Amino acid sequence: MRLAHAESLADATLKHAREIGAAPLAVVVLDAGGHPVVVKREDGAGILRVEIATAKAYGALGMGMSSREIATRAERQPVFFGTLAAVTGGRLAPAPGGVLLRDAAGTVVGAIGVSGDVSDVDERCILEGTRGAEPDGPVTDRAGD
Repeated sequence: MRLAHAESLADATLKHAREIGAAPLAVVVLDAGGHPVVVKREDGAGILRVEIATAKAYGALGMGMSSREIATRAERQPVFFGTLAAVTGGRLAPAPGGVLLRDAAGTVVGAIGVSGDVSDVDERCILEGTRGAEPDGPVTDRAGD
């Protein structure tokens, strides 16, 4: 994951958020190893938003699926996800707003997480904001589209 690509995806997400009037957001882009590449928090975003965005991205990366899918599965398997939350030290947020990033070959190269508005809006800012943002870089996983 190149820094320039991660910044472009984060900026495109925030730009879309401003266009639709979303609440102030935090955006976190993680590489494939779960390490932060870009962390941005808009003025007015709550003090926990970076941690929540990180947990959405980290969960997506760790489970190999969007945080929306994690939330759906957590409803059906609460014991498993309670255990998962414990073994990850709470580094998992089962709510929409965490999306995998893939390269042109389909390999997961990272994840992006957003927090600040309701979870559906967080996810929408990623999916709509990053559409076509980085033609030569990683793209968001749109398997759920």
